[in-house]
Amino acid sequence: MRIACLTCLVGLAPTACSTKGAQGPNAQSPERQSDAEYDLARDFFQKGQPRVALDHAQKAIALNEDNDKAHYLIAAIHLSFCTSSRGFDAPDCRLPDAEKAARGALKANAQFRDATNLLGQILINQKRYKEAITLLEPLTRDPAYVHPHFAWGNLGWAQVQDGQVDAGIASLKNAITEPRFCVGHYRLGIAYEKKGDLATAESSLTTALTVPDPQCENLQDGWEARGRVRLRLGKQGDAQKDYERCRDISQETSTGKACIRQLGSLGTSGPAGGAQASPAPPTHMRTT
Repeated sequence: MRIACLTCLVGLAPTACSTKGAQGPNAQSPERQSDAEYDLARDFFQKGQPRVALDHAQKAIALNEDNDKAHYLIAAIHLSFCTSSRGFDAPDCRLPDAEKAARGALKANAQFRDATNLLGQILINQKRYKEAITLLEPLTRDPAYVHPHFAWGNLGWAQVQDGQVDAGIASLKNAITEPRFCVGHYRLGIAYEKKGDLATAESSLTTALTVPDPQCENLQDGWEARGRVRLRLGKQGDAQKDYERCRDISQETSTGKACIRQLGSLGTSGPAGGAQASPAPPTHMRTT
């Protein structure tokens, strides 16, 4: 799972080019220059260079403050800084900056539906669940939104976190009409766990972890959650295997450390030897 609709950035078409303000046959308008900077920013971001990407995206905004996709990309970049092993505690993880950028995208283009969904996730990350629900509910009913499972997934998660578990389950069931949306299955599993339906929780979490996609198969929070549920079901051997898989994904994240503690309580040897896997993005940042 990644940032809400982060992969949608790949499909964003270049902004329309304008010749307004050109001073000669070879001159470029600020709008065209802004588009060029946005294209560079998107390319660098996709190549795993978020800081360089941020610099170009900010230049795009300086050239044209109405460049909605540049605002959106800035929000996504800021959220990417929250995917290190320290999660929201990382010094570069600044959710207010991400929120400001997402709102900038919507100010420039009120019909930018991906930006609405991204803002909803940012509000959830800030634990502003009721605001997120109010924002996301209309998006789930918008027939023009081509990624409705993202909206349903975020709405359902906000509802679950707000204590509206039954409403959240209903929303998350709509999210998993896209069967490869492993975050939706994971969140549905957590909702069932909260409801006390452990067998169904285990089933949903298993579905999340068996989606044939490396990001789903390495969903560390999913392994930890299924281990916890299986332990409550009395399946200690299966729980141990889940905690071991969780540990092996990363020993540096808070989730990985929790799994190591659980293994210790089960009387296992704790951290495995050998090379350590790269930290996996926290569940809250991975939504595709």
